[in-house]
Amino acid sequence: MLNWSGLSSSRTIPTSSVRFGLCHVGGGTNCVVDGDTFWFNGERVRVADIDAPETHPPRCPAEADLGNRATERLHELLNAGPFTVHAASWRDQDRYGRKLRVVERDGRSLGSQLVSEGLARPWTGSRQPWC
Repeated sequence: MLNWSGLSSSRTIPTSSVRFGLCHVGGGTNCVVDGDTFWFNGERVRVADIDAPETHPPRCPAEADLGNRATERLHELLNAGPFTVHAASWRDQDRYGRKLRVVERDGRSLGSQLVSEGLARPWTGSRQPWC
């Protein structure tokens, strides 16, 4: 299991032999919960630089659709090869105990890729409604 609590510099995660599934709820190993949360080696990670629509529970049909699309896309991106994680500069974890991490591949944030594809928004410090 990775100990990310002390992560102060970037770290490349060797995911070439890891496949991420979908887990949506509860704990998991190497699976995507939603568009901004995933589990890796037993650690729950929140993609720190974005806000993705909720999927459980969504607050309206439009949020449910966009949230499901964001979840599927994050799943694809994590399975596309090795990535690098950087600890968020403002704090190590959120109030739900998720590790706050910026996730990058080849120097590009996977979160900003989701934003550019219209599946998430940049994180501004608080959640905004999607409906």
